[in-house]
Amino acid sequence: MAGNGERMKTVRLSVPISDEDLKSLEIGTVVYLDGLIMTGREKVYKRILDDGEDMPEGLTQSCNVGFHCSPAASVDSHGKFSVGAVTATASFRFAKSLPGWFAKTGCRVIIGKGGMSQKHYDEIFVPAKAVYFTTVGYGTGALLGRGIIEVENVHWLDELGIAQAMWVLRVENFGPLLVESDLQGNSLFEQNNKEINEKIEKLYEGLRAPSLSRYGETDNKRDELI
Repeated sequence: MAGNGERMKTVRLSVPISDEDLKSLEIGTVVYLDGLIMTGREKVYKRILDDGEDMPEGLTQSCNVGFHCSPAASVDSHGKFSVGAVTATASFRFAKSLPGWFAKTGCRVIIGKGGMSQKHYDEIFVPAKAVYFTTVGYGTGALLGRGIIEVENVHWLDELGIAQAMWVLRVENFGPLLVESDLQGNSLFEQNNKEINEKIEKLYEGLRAPSLSRYGETDNKRDELI
């Protein structure tokens, strides 16, 4: 991460994102997107992977970015769909579906919230030559919504509902997003967690023995307390 007044590296990418662009991405880079992105959650994954439904025609050629999210969608006076805001949801819940999703769709980027575990990156993302972008903090749904130009299409809305349907969104300058993992499986969160945990260990050095240890007070952060 940038610090001491240093500006974070920022890139703007066109979707479908090319192999060259994916190879150049470094963790911690700020990304903005132009093109088509598709939403997908558990019911879309079930429909495509378990039920054998085909992907919408032409979508895998024009879009290789999947978004774990809940769109705030509405219909205007002309009967046209619009999405004014979009909030990412935690991606780890969908890990079991991602190997099949990558294989069937050719998706190379997942956008979500919170990142994945190092094991997921090593065993799922790296073999698929895929990376993870995370949204930045909470309360950015309306900010991301500004980058949504139009709803290109929506699939299985009646069957799955607004939150679970597949929305194909045309975006422009959509972001900010952070590169959380790269093609080698390096993780921004994992690297920072390691650094923070090492410093936490030092905070315990030189402390007196807990006076209420018989009641469960401890100076070992690995102890499980009830």
